[in-house]
Parts: sequence; C-alpha cells; structure tokens
Amino acid sequence: MKITSISRKLLTRVLSVYFILTISVTGVQIIAEYFNTKSHINSELLTLQKTISGSLTRAVWELNTKQAVDISEGLIAIPLIKGITVTDEANDIITQLGEVLTLPAQTSQEAYSEHQSISSLSEGLFGHSFPLIFEFSGRTTTVGTVTLLSSNDVIFSRIEVGIYFLIGNAIVKTAFLVFLFSLAFTKLLTEPLQELTDQMKQLDLHDPEASKFHSMNNERDELNILEDAYNNLIDELIEFKDKLALSQRETNSANDKLDEQNLLLEQEVAKKTSTLSSTLLRMEVQQKEMLKQQHQLEAENSRRRKTESTLITTNKDLKSSIIELSKAQDRLLEAEKMSSLGQLSAEVSHEINTPIGISITSTSYLSDVINKLQQDINEKKLSKRTIDSFIVNAQQSIDLLLNNLQRAAELITSFKQVAVDQTNDKVRLINVAKYLDEIIQSIHPKLKKTTHCIKVHCDPHIEIYTHPGAIAQIIINLIINSIAHGFPNINRGEMTIDISMVQQRLIILYSDNGVGVNEQQLEKLFDPFYTTQANKGGTGLGTHIIKNLIVDTLNGSIDASSKENEGLSYSMTFPDMRYS
Repeated sequence: MKITSISRKLLTRVLSVYFILTISVTGVQIIAEYFNTKSHINSELLTLQKTISGSLTRAVWELNTKQAVDISEGLIAIPLIKGITVTDEANDIITQLGEVLTLPAQTSQEAYSEHQSISSLSEGLFGHSFPLIFEFSGRTTTVGTVTLLSSNDVIFSRIEVGIYFLIGNAIVKTAFLVFLFSLAFTKLLTEPLQELTDQMKQLDLHDPEASKFHSMNNERDELNILEDAYNNLIDELIEFKDKLALSQRETNSANDKLDEQNLLLEQEVAKKTSTLSSTLLRMEVQQKEMLKQQHQLEAENSRRRKTESTLITTNKDLKSSIIELSKAQDRLLEAEKMSSLGQLSAEVSHEINTPIGISITSTSYLSDVINKLQQDINEKKLSKRTIDSFIVNAQQSIDLLLNNLQRAAELITSFKQVAVDQTNDKVRLINVAKYLDEIIQSIHPKLKKTTHCIKVHCDPHIEIYTHPGAIAQIIINLIINSIAHGFPNINRGEMTIDISMVQQRLIILYSDNGVGVNEQQLEKLFDPFYTTQANKGGTGLGTHIIKNLIVDTLNGSIDASSKENEGLSYSMTFPDMRYS
C-alpha cells in the first residue's frame, strides 16, 4: 500500500489556502489600483476641461474652426487624451480626433446641456462630456459641447509597474513560506515520527521493558503523549504476561482435580446405567400405549378430513348462493328504478288527461259554434252581432285549447327527457337549473296532491357534463323520500335544493324540514333494504340507490346529517366529467 506523508498533506493544504488567499489579496490590490488610477485620470481630465474651456468656447463662439482644431490637436497630443470631439450648439461636429465613443442619441442630447461622465466597458473608453458656455453681458449661452476621452490602456500603462511589483512580492513571499513550512514540518513532525516508528519496529516480546521509549525532549506535545501511550501499552503487556503465567499454573492444578473427578464420574455412570435399564423397560410399555393412541388419532384425522371436505363443498355452495343473491339484488335495484319510473308515468298520464279533456271539450264547443254559424249563413240570418259573438266564443275556445295543449306538451316533454335519461347511461352536457325544472315538472303530479313546496337556488349559467339520468333519479328519490317519510304529520313541508359549482365539482345540498331521523337510523340510512315503513310497502332501496348513483355512476361522495324533528340534510358532490 502506498504511504502518504502526513506532513506533506498538511503542508499541501496549508500552502494551498495561503496561495488562494495571496491570489485573492493580490487581485483585490490590482483592482483597487486600477480604480484609483482611473479616478486620478478623471481628475486630470476635469482639470484639462477647466484649462481649455475658455479658449475653446471663444473659438466656437467666434466660429473660428481653425483655432478649435488647433486646440484639439494640442490636446490629442497629450498621452492622457485618446479622443476629443467638439460640436456646436446644433450638435454638429466641428472637429473629431482620436477615439470615438458610440453613444445613443438621447445621451448625446443630454450631454449638450450639462456635464456628464461617460464610459464604455466594451470599447474600453471613459471620459467627460461638458457644455461650452459663453458669458456675454452677464448672460450665459451654450455654444457647443466638448468630449474628452481616455482609455483603459492609459490606466494599464500607469499601473503596469505596480502590478509587476505586487505579483513579484506575492511570489517571493510564497516561495519563502514554502521553504519555511517545509523546514518546520520536517524538523517538528517528520523526523520525530520516523524515530518513533524505528523504535516500535525494534519491539522485543520477550523483554518488552527494554522496548520502552526514552525521549530526550523536555517539551510536552502530541508526540510525547503518543510516547506515553506506547509506554503504557508496554506496561499493560508486562502485566498481562504475569497474569498469563499465573493462569497457566492454575490450569495445571485444575487438570489434576479434573482427573480425580473423571474417576468418580465413571463410578456414577455405572450406577446410572443400571437405573437406565429399568427405565427402558418402562418406556417400552409406554411406547405400546402411544402406538394405540396413534391409531386413535389417525382415525380422528380421517374423520376430520371428511368433515373438511364437507365444509369445502358447503363453502362453494355458499359462494354460489352469494353470487346469485348479488345478481338478485342488482335486479331488485333495477326493478326499483323502473317501478319509480312506472309510478311517475302513471301520475303524468293522469295529469295529462285533464288538459286533454279540457281541449276536447273546447274543440267540441268550437265545432258547435261553427255549425251554428254555418246554419245562420245557410238561412241567411247572419248579422254583425252573430259574427261578433262567434269571434269572441271562438277566440275563447282557441285560447283555452292552446293553453291546455301547451300544458300537456310541457308535461310530456319534461317526462320524456327525464324518462329517457333514466333508462340509459349516456353522458351529455346539461344546464343544471333548466334540468332541475324539468325534473320538478315531471314530478309535479305527485306534488300537486300535497301542500308541500320545493325551493331551488341555482345559478342559471351552471353547466356540467355528466349522467343526467343519475341526477334525475337522485332528485326524484330524495323528493319522494321527503314526502313519504319526512312529512307524515306536516301539512306544509318545505324542501330546499342549493346548487353551486366549486373547482369543476358540482355541490348539491338537499334538505327538508321534516321529522328527521335519530342517530341509529342515520347510521343505517344508506344500508340496502333498511326502511322504517316496511308495513306500508317500503323497500329500503331509495337511499341505497342514491348512494350507488353518486359513488359508482357519478364518481362522487354523499353525506347525510339529521336530528330528530329538525329535518334531514344531504350533501352531495361529484366532478364535471370533462375535467376528471
């Protein structure tokens, strides 16, 4: 295995940290020197601006372009200046020498009116732009602008020597520290560790006392602690050797005693052997008895296997019966749905008979009026009074006929839509408010026989994509349950339906002010075949069908809450199938 020097690892890590720190400090010093030099150059540019401002302003004011060019050429000859641009009050260039800094139009216009510092990192240029202001008779006039530019090359030429000095200083310090640290680690760590290693290799197990460390160093450091630990280990080794010799002597003494005990044990074994022989005779008798019991157990196991076979056959028959019972339950649920639809059909048919009977009577009366008019025409007894009377009677008959036929058409349309939805599982988009009106319209014949009322609170714009037949079956069953079970002794019962849409889920809150149910009845409310009116023909499937429709068909959930004599409430929610 390759040996890695601890001193070399420590030296490498310490010097790495120092090297990174040196580079960072040197970089910061160079950056600081850069910005300090740039600040001095800006100050020199401002000083030049104050120096040339008067003469250059007068040259521009007097339109002395040659003088302005001469001044500019003199300035560009200064190493500090890398570019100069002079413009007049219309921002037209009079002279432009050296580097040019590209500026947006807006910036140039602002520079015309006020002093401005400008710079460009991409072009490596910086400087100042200031207006040329001419004073005459106590008034000031801006006659143009002048832009003085310097560059990063000027900065670097000034700080070049300083940069070399900083880098050289860092290299010298680093080299000195490398030498110093190498010498210190070798003297203080590597050589002492090598001495300890050499002494450990000379360990003599037969004379460990001679292998102890004897350090000549009076200082107390980690190496001294390591020497003390090694010397303590030697002391423990010597003590262990003494204990081992003592244990060896005790073992020899114990072996002598063991030989004596073996002799006594052989005598005891002879006695036990005779006792064991008698015991074996008794065990043979017990073995015969156990064989007899084994035959009895085999007979019992055979009987139990026959019983198990009978139980398996019975279990299969029971499973078949459960399957048949489940199918019968499904057929009974479907029959309950169709029974509800049949009862609704009979009541709607009875309700339609009234407007149709009135329509037939109105038609018969209208026929008699027409025959009377025809007779008057044939007998030439027609008069204005007769015509007016005919028109009034005919109009009344037609209005009565239209109203009753319209009523019959509405009943048929509502019942037809609800009946079609209940007899198929098609999914379609419905307007909830309009569909509730159709459901309530179809069940109106049953409500007309009572004084109960239904209040619906629903936004007329709510639409949902779902099974409309399931919703119709749910609402009809809830209303019929309220009428049959909730209002036995209540003349004016009230059923409330609140509809809302939250996060693509339709929420239906149905409640009545009937007699309600107690806690035990509430727990069994959705159980199949549970009813409180079995003697009045109740099947106990109404609420069970509602829950199946909500959970299985509409993929929703339903909860019920009630207190006795405080009505019964249902909270139902299910998703819009366009988003589920």
